[in-house]
Amino acid sequence: MAKSGNTGNVFDLGELRRLVGELGAAPGELRTAVLDTVGATETGDDCDCPGCGTEVLSFPPVELAADGELAAAVLRVPLVLDAQRLAAWTGTREVTPEGLLPDPFLPCAELGLAGPARLHLLWIVAVNTGMLRISRGVATTGPLALSAELPHRATLEFWDGVVMDVLDRADEGLTGSAVVDDHLAEMLATMYAVSDGLSAATLVKGILQSHEVACEARPAEMRALAVALPGELEAALSLLGYCGIIEFSEAGRPRLTPLGVWAVRQDLIREGHDAPTSAEVAVFADLGATELVDAIIKRSAAPSAVTVWLESRTPEAAARELVGIATTGTAGQRGTVGTILEELGPEAEPPLREALADPAMWRYAASWLHIRDLPAPALTQEDRTWIAVDTLASLIQLGKAAEAMREFDALEPGEDLVRVVEEMAVADHPDTVAVLDLLGTHHGDAAVAKAARKAAMKTRSR
Repeated sequence: MAKSGNTGNVFDLGELRRLVGELGAAPGELRTAVLDTVGATETGDDCDCPGCGTEVLSFPPVELAADGELAAAVLRVPLVLDAQRLAAWTGTREVTPEGLLPDPFLPCAELGLAGPARLHLLWIVAVNTGMLRISRGVATTGPLALSAELPHRATLEFWDGVVMDVLDRADEGLTGSAVVDDHLAEMLATMYAVSDGLSAATLVKGILQSHEVACEARPAEMRALAVALPGELEAALSLLGYCGIIEFSEAGRPRLTPLGVWAVRQDLIREGHDAPTSAEVAVFADLGATELVDAIIKRSAAPSAVTVWLESRTPEAAARELVGIATTGTAGQRGTVGTILEELGPEAEPPLREALADPAMWRYAASWLHIRDLPAPALTQEDRTWIAVDTLASLIQLGKAAEAMREFDALEPGEDLVRVVEEMAVADHPDTVAVLDLLGTHHGDAAVAKAARKAAMKTRSR
């Protein structure tokens, strides 16, 4: 989530995967729902955007409440009401050189606030959102006049700022629990993925497991934390409820409020993650497979669009459409199709078995069948080399040259890559030269680059 001073992807993908992957106390359907969100795609290798080169989380589509409903709900959030009361109480008042009230206990007593920590949070919200203005050591009424007459989008922009202010305080001790603050981003992202909520016990277990791995906590620390965390989490959830972000379902599970869903989604989008609304991905359901694949290649379709597309047809029908593209398309189309086919189970077997007769697709079909323990022809080393060439060609065509280089380096360790180049040179693949040219021009190992250039020359001559 938003944190002051953070750049790029503030989510630790590994921690989030561990958090949701090891929630043994969660019902199976909840674990599946969360795990479905952490399919990651890589941002464009050749892009100069600050977040590029990091992995992107793909979250399930959500239904957002109408802007009018959300705007009305903002005005009822206890934190917002108290910030308004604090601003009215402050009026015109001198502040410290740090821009704070000189006596924090006075407003706490007169306004019935929980304490200086709560006052500090309210003060930051009031000042940063424009309820108060500080100039030359004096706080006065600010330009923001929050009311039901304010345009809905303006109210939501205000709410977005409120939540950013709240979550930025995690760096300073928002909830009173250091471990909850450290894992707050992962917890809220997980709750965003599971709309019905997760039990407090499940959240505790996930945070403990994530903390143990990420922070290399010792057994004594983990034992103490296991005792303290349930109470700390309860207090943290209470605070987040006061802030309008968390509520409890009828089953007693903490979940995001409609305002919480809206705000967390805003943060996910700011960080470059795939967090669509149901309406945004619904348009992909009726596309043909060719249109879907082209949209993915052009990056105009979010990864979550694939789920919606697959859900709108049977596995066999989806596979038949996709295989039809792969058998006649480019390496880039085959690579995209292959990624989508991995989402399908054995129910899609008939079209994949028919694809065993196609020269461009049979190796992928055989691999798909093998992975699902279904009868299929064995692949030789030459077949695996052909697939390697096709995979690299696919990444090149998709504009992911840097990822293609990493994929190549992962094939074999060290000097064995020269042998891989030599094997690629004799692969009966139309894009062999393009792959060798890439390696010859950009590979960092001089021996590999030289071998690739020589192989490309020989391949051209043949």
